[in-house]
Amino acid sequence: MKTTELINTIIPGDCLEVMKSIDTESIDLIYLDPPFFTEKRHALKTRDRNKEFSFDDIWESNLAYANFLHERIIEMERALSNTGSIFVHCNKSGEHIVRAILDAVFGKNNFRSEIIWSYRRWSNSKKGLLPAHQNIYFYSKTDSFKFNTIYGPYSETTNIDQILQRRTRDAHNKAVYDVDENGDFKHSGKKNGVPLSDVWEIPYLNPKAKERVGYPTQKPLLLLGKIIEIASDQNDIVLDPFCGSGTTCVAAKLLERRYIGIDKSPEAAELAEERLSAPVKTESNLLKKGRASYLNADREALSLLAGIKFNPVQRNQGIDAILTDLFEDAPVLVRVQKNHETLAEAASCLIKAKKTKQSKKVILIQTQEGGLFDEDVIHEGLVILQAPSVQLKQHLKKELAKPSIRTNSSDISINAPSP
Repeated sequence: MKTTELINTIIPGDCLEVMKSIDTESIDLIYLDPPFFTEKRHALKTRDRNKEFSFDDIWESNLAYANFLHERIIEMERALSNTGSIFVHCNKSGEHIVRAILDAVFGKNNFRSEIIWSYRRWSNSKKGLLPAHQNIYFYSKTDSFKFNTIYGPYSETTNIDQILQRRTRDAHNKAVYDVDENGDFKHSGKKNGVPLSDVWEIPYLNPKAKERVGYPTQKPLLLLGKIIEIASDQNDIVLDPFCGSGTTCVAAKLLERRYIGIDKSPEAAELAEERLSAPVKTESNLLKKGRASYLNADREALSLLAGIKFNPVQRNQGIDAILTDLFEDAPVLVRVQKNHETLAEAASCLIKAKKTKQSKKVILIQTQEGGLFDEDVIHEGLVILQAPSVQLKQHLKKELAKPSIRTNSSDISINAPSP
């Protein structure tokens, strides 16, 4: 069997054996997400709970894991074209082993980058720093590897002179702005933006993502798409020897590349085929709009909570903050009355949030005077606190309403004592 007979197929089986059917130097790009040496059994059920996908990542020793990976990466190096590259996904469990193998097989000189895939996830109870990234090692077969530069926008803090003016080196090899014989600066020419760096912030697939299929180590199509974009061209052949749910192959198909997927699990291979028949890609609003677009918490409202430990809520119409401390093992929700709403309207929004979030205590901070609401809006667990501005206004009204005694000799007013 030749490479051409394997194109655009998912093959169940051990990649070591299957790759022997692939012609030498016929693959343009290889991505693999191999076992991570986690010493765990990974399992996850599909959204409908009808099927479970699982695999063991348990090894006798470091040597056993290294031998398993080494003999397969040797076969990948043989199959990779001279203009091709390999991207190996790993985490802290086995990255030291993976890096040593790649150095030995491809050579240290062909190491190109260590890509950091950065994401935000829910915190855990472990002591120490929250793990929020994975590593992808990027090696090429030779110096003639394909690479398509992707540009992004300049940083908000970038000086405009850095964009417009050409840079050069002075006699001391220090970077300076380049000027002509009249002392005028030289334009830098066409500017495409900032080249893609080796730190990629791509959201982790959330449980409700449309493309999630229930495979334990499923990666986002956005991540694989970026790898395929920078290291291959249309109609190139992309190989994933541990394809799992088929994310690499789906990304390749969407980007008009050819693909070969291999996985020893028949269930995973079947799942990959299903995804390829009707590809679904989740778009990231975070990447489209930027993180700043989500920072829509009412800063003025939250300033009223100064001195109290809380977490601001960015994306909820009924809540402005959640207190750090719990009440009867449930979250305490806070809402600040907005300028455009009555106290009853603010209370109604907060009470709805209380029900859906199963809170037992909610706090409404009143910022507008008046607005006593009907008894049917009053709810158990709802506490209304007046903002300092409301208290001050009410205090001033009471004070100004008191009769005053004016002397003949001056304009000083003395409040009469209360009866």
